[in-house]
This record gives sequence, C-alpha cells and structure tokens, in this order.
Amino acid sequence: MSEEERNIRTGVFSAMAAYTMWGFFPIYFKVADGVTATEMLAQRIIWAVPVGALILTFRHQWAEVRKIFPDTRKLRALFLAAIAIATNWGVYIWAVQTEKIFQASLGYYINPLIFVLVGVLVTGEKLSRLQMIAVGLATIGVSILTVYGGVFPWVSIFLGISFTLYGYIRKTVGVGAMPGLFIETLLLLPFALVYWAWLINAGSSAFFEGGMRLPLLLLLAGPFTVLPLLCFAIGARRLKLSTIGFLQYIGPTLQFCVGLYYGEDFTTAHAFCFGSIWIAVAVYSLDAWQKGHPRSSVPRAETFDNTVEPDEFLTSPKQGPFNKDDTGALTDDPPLGMDELPKPPRP
Repeated sequence: MSEEERNIRTGVFSAMAAYTMWGFFPIYFKVADGVTATEMLAQRIIWAVPVGALILTFRHQWAEVRKIFPDTRKLRALFLAAIAIATNWGVYIWAVQTEKIFQASLGYYINPLIFVLVGVLVTGEKLSRLQMIAVGLATIGVSILTVYGGVFPWVSIFLGISFTLYGYIRKTVGVGAMPGLFIETLLLLPFALVYWAWLINAGSSAFFEGGMRLPLLLLLAGPFTVLPLLCFAIGARRLKLSTIGFLQYIGPTLQFCVGLYYGEDFTTAHAFCFGSIWIAVAVYSLDAWQKGHPRSSVPRAETFDNTVEPDEFLTSPKQGPFNKDDTGALTDDPPLGMDELPKPPRP
C-alpha cells in the first residue's frame, strides 16, 4: 500500500469517527438527563478548555494561540463565532432533552443548503441548476412539515442558520481549528464559570448531586466536544472535499436513527419532509461531486490541507495558487485554518 493510499484510508476512518461521534452525541445528553440544557452548555465550555489546552500542548500550537491575542480584529471575530456556536450548542442540547432530535437532525441536513444561500445573498454566488433544485426541494420539505405537521421547525432553522453563521465567521479568520476553538471557549469561560457559581450558590448545580455519576458525565463533556473536531481535522487534511461532503451526512443520519430509537413521534408530515430533504441532499451531493471531479482533472487523491469546520458541509475545492497552512501542509486555498467552511461552489 502506497503512502497516498494510507493517507486516504486514515482520512476516511478519521472523518467517519468524527461524524459517528457527532451522530451519537444525543445519547450522551439523554444519559445526562438530570442536567439542564444551560448547565450542560456551561459544563461543556468549562471542560473543553483544559482538554483543548492538552491538545494544543501535544500538537505544539501554543505559538499560534499567542499570535491571535494582539490581533483585536481576530479576537472580535472569534467572540462573535463563540456566541454563534454557544447558542447552537445550547439549542441542540435543549432539543435533544425535549424530544426534538428529528428537528435537530433536520437542521444539520439543511445546513449545507443554507450555506449555499448565504453565498448567493452575501458573496453574490450564482446557483447551479442542481443547487436550485436542491434548495427548492428542501424548501418544499420544510413547508410540508410546517403546514401539514402543524409545527414550524424553528429548531432546525435555528441550528442550520447559527452553524452557517459560525462557519462563515470562521471562514473570514485565518485561525487553525484547535487554536480557534480554544480561544472561543476561553472567551466564553468567564460567563460559564459565573453561571456555574450562581448555580452552586443556589444549591441547584447537578454537578454536586447524585453521587459520582453526573460529575463524571459532565467531565466527559470536554473530550466529547474536542475529540471529534480533532478526528475531523485529521480526515480533512487527507481527503478531497467532495469525499468529506458525502461523509458529512453520517452525523445527521445517525441522529435521525437515535430519534427513532428513543421513540420520537414520526408523522406522515415528517416522512414527506425528510423524504424531500434526502432527495435534496442527494442532488446537492451530486453537484458537489461533479465539481470535485471535473473531466479534465487528473484522477488522483488530493492530500492538500483544505480544512473545514466541525459538522461542516463542504463543497468542491477551487483551483488557485498553493499556500501553506498553519500546520505546514500544502493547500490550494488561502490558509483558512483547520476546520474552516469553504465558500459555496461556483457554477
């Protein structure tokens, strides 16, 4: 087996591991059902900081972190990104705890389509024919659930939009994944600690209730937040964006299965909605695959570090001059940082 083949295999297994962990994440929140969504969010932020610090030490990335602090523009952008991802996490946790896993899953299915729309509205991108079909099908699916299901899927819309906003902000900041995530959680840490102190003072913190079970579960929130991102970063450095684009749907599909396992109400309106979304996903993936495999291209694996954000919904790489990212790997995009969302594909 050649080194290139080993890189591809490692990348596939790493990306699949990341999406599988994200897919089964609702189980963790179900098991920790004695913790409110707000405290779970606070604990997730608190314990992600030391885990992130360990990974930064292991990967020798502290120099990258130190470079960010004097740059007030990057700090402001990362603070906005931190707010976007924190609200995304909070609503997701609440959705799982209140038996809305289907809506959460739907949110991550439609996320790539929302990012395409952002490209149209913000950057002036033009939709290809397949993209227009995919967006239309997704709109039909959401409309069916709203009209015939009697439920506006605001959770899905919010999760899709908030994560798109997070990805777009991170897209504009040339910061690596781990340094960026560490600073984001570090900026949120004071708020999380103040809220946790208030809970402790009020005697309502789940961390100190029920023996050792809940404290151990809450301590796991740190690695459960950071480790999938690390696996994803490894995969993203070794795989073509179109390959990652197909693998990304492992997460919401597993979330959907978890919702079925926990017996959430799956109505006819849900069936029509998800059917439309799945067809839209297939059409969107076909469009991304075609852009990632132009007929004139040389059929070989790309090992460039075209990196993207966690739970990212990817598009095909654009051609351009090569640069080096913060890990020293070659990339055909400007160094966006590990786990950055790429621009929507150009027609």
